[in-house]
Amino acid sequence: MPPLPPDASQLNILNKSERKLIEHALRTRNEHFETLFMQAPLGIALIDSLTGQILEVNPRFAQIAGRSMAAMASIDWLQITHPDDVQADLDNMALLNAGKISGFQMEKRYLHPDGTAVWIDMTIAPLKVEDKCHPRHLCMIQDITQRKAADSTIAHLNRVYAMLSGINALIVRVGDRETLYNKACHIAVQAGGFRMAMICVVDKPTQQIVPMATTGKNNLLLSDIKHILSSPVDAPRTMVARAIREKAAIVSNDSQHDARVLFGQQYAASGVRSQVVLPLLVADEAVGVLALYASEIGFFQTDELALLTELASDIAFAIDHIGKREQLHYLAYYDALTGLANRSLFLERVAQYMRSAVSTGHTLALLLLDVERFKNINDSLGWPTGDALLKQVALWLTQSTGDANLLARIDADHFALVMPEVSQVGDLARLVEKTLETFLEHPFRLNDAVFRIAAKVGVALFPDDAADADTLFRNAEAALKKAKTSGDRYLFHTKKMTAAVASKLTLENQLRQALDNAEFVLHYQPKINLVSGKVTSAEALIRWNDPRTGLVPPGKFIPILEETGLIYEVGRWALRQAIEDYLRWRSAGLNAVRIAVNVSPLQLRHRGFTAEIAQLIGVDAQAAAGLELEITESLIMEDVTHSITSLQAIRAMGISVAIDDFGTGFSSLSYLAKLPVDTLKIDRSFIIDMTARPEGLALVSTIIDLAHSLKLKVVAEGVETDEQSRLLRLLNCDEMQGFLFSKPVPGDVFETQFLALTGAAPN
Repeated sequence: MPPLPPDASQLNILNKSERKLIEHALRTRNEHFETLFMQAPLGIALIDSLTGQILEVNPRFAQIAGRSMAAMASIDWLQITHPDDVQADLDNMALLNAGKISGFQMEKRYLHPDGTAVWIDMTIAPLKVEDKCHPRHLCMIQDITQRKAADSTIAHLNRVYAMLSGINALIVRVGDRETLYNKACHIAVQAGGFRMAMICVVDKPTQQIVPMATTGKNNLLLSDIKHILSSPVDAPRTMVARAIREKAAIVSNDSQHDARVLFGQQYAASGVRSQVVLPLLVADEAVGVLALYASEIGFFQTDELALLTELASDIAFAIDHIGKREQLHYLAYYDALTGLANRSLFLERVAQYMRSAVSTGHTLALLLLDVERFKNINDSLGWPTGDALLKQVALWLTQSTGDANLLARIDADHFALVMPEVSQVGDLARLVEKTLETFLEHPFRLNDAVFRIAAKVGVALFPDDAADADTLFRNAEAALKKAKTSGDRYLFHTKKMTAAVASKLTLENQLRQALDNAEFVLHYQPKINLVSGKVTSAEALIRWNDPRTGLVPPGKFIPILEETGLIYEVGRWALRQAIEDYLRWRSAGLNAVRIAVNVSPLQLRHRGFTAEIAQLIGVDAQAAAGLELEITESLIMEDVTHSITSLQAIRAMGISVAIDDFGTGFSSLSYLAKLPVDTLKIDRSFIIDMTARPEGLALVSTIIDLAHSLKLKVVAEGVETDEQSRLLRLLNCDEMQGFLFSKPVPGDVFETQFLALTGAAPN
């Protein structure tokens, strides 16, 4: 017998029960939403799209806006927006309300009640509401004030570094005061981005301060400055006079409102907001000043002032050097026979180059060359023939170096050469060997006869071998004497250095043989998805399987490959091998993953690199999908324009691009959004620091958020602990790579251990 249908009372009970369940579910859902809304790390607000009235905010939004929750209920978004950003905001909202855009993102500023500006990254999204007459939108904000401040600091320091580099390069080659003054001011404005620059000197007889060179100042302002500096009453009140009197930098970071600035209004009209006057000290006496004027308020802070003080010291040194040179007769500094510098002038130049080497961090080399058989030629053919030989040697050396200022004749048959910048000692050794060979091959014509002359060389390095020019010279002399007695063609000052150079040259030859004999192999280190735990890709790492010693550590041979240029050929082999391995994995039915290959500076700078990549992937239509190029951040920033062009062409082929060691370079964040890349790899040092201190964790979090906002994948390098893995997963990092999962392994091991287990479809 079928059941009887429920009566009306039973239906009412069922409806009430269902309603209670629905109401409970809705209440629970609302509570969850309210909790997420109130505790979200982002500022979130519901805003009337037409009136701008803020309808509802969470505590983080009110905190970023600098107001209480109660205060936020009585204001609209225009009241908290910086006046300079209002129009851009209104324009975007007009497009949103007109239905021309579905949302937008922008960086803007909020103003706190005390006038403090806070930078935010704002995302606007419309909400679907039934009441079409009262549209709403959701506003989400992040406080990016610190990031903006860091960008500004980096931009400031970049400008100062550019100016410092340009003026130091000028100092090395400048020959007179006028050129020094004018070009230094020009570089300050053009390379340093300063609004104005001025150099004044103290006229010793009158003790009057005289402007010698300016760039960026208009004629009226310059006339006013000259007038006040010539006034015995007004001149002492100027910042220029004070800097000379106190022998210290005088700074005004708000020129328009600083009583010490006598032309505050004129400077403001010229776009100047802050300025510094730096004394030029020679033997603890202020001989003049360098004045720099910036268009930003508060430009001159501790870091900038440290660099600018160093710059003023370098200019003062140049002034002193020029003054000394002008006081002495030509013969006091030059060799009358060859026209080259003599020992005294050469040592002064070496000292100057040493200062430049200190500021730039370069190694400097001093070489002494001994002309063999000179005494025999001089004695047998006469001193006029000996003089003719010395002149020809001087001419040959000048043509070979391209700069006579780097050379000197020290005594009868000894010449000296300074190399201001030495990148690699191995390169220097090869250069010396080549120079000695070319010198021996050169025909010296004496008395209608051709002579082949040999030479020996002694080398000393700064700062390794000495801290001053005299000691460095003596050490080069000692190396030359030892070379003459030992029979070696050249020697370095230290036996250890000579042995190291010989060892490097031997290793270079072995590496060339290794390339010819196919001794290089690729090891693969997997990259793991932090959510799924699956292998998503792998990094190819070059290893040298030396038949004499077995696997050689990369740190021992990679630098030699880079020094010698062999990295280009080995890098090309690595690309070709990685592509072959990927295609072989696919053909074998394995779960092939994309392979990342490191690109060397030599490869990326090569104008034919893009065409070479196209040729390598041309072997198979699937090759591009299996290849990723890893390029270090510092390498990209060396030539941003060329890097962008090359990487765009590479990505157009279907190849992925990753920035390796992100955070260790000195890049401008403004370029990051322009770079055609797919992935950021966080450097291992940041991963280690992440668990050591809160600031490290915050920095990694910022990098991940920045990358994701640019729609870039993030890979953490050097992950070695479960704690690091856990934190990276919480920070929404995409992938990790490191010993926690696996060290780099040979290709066959990678195939058996990982490719059959990943579960990933072939790329």
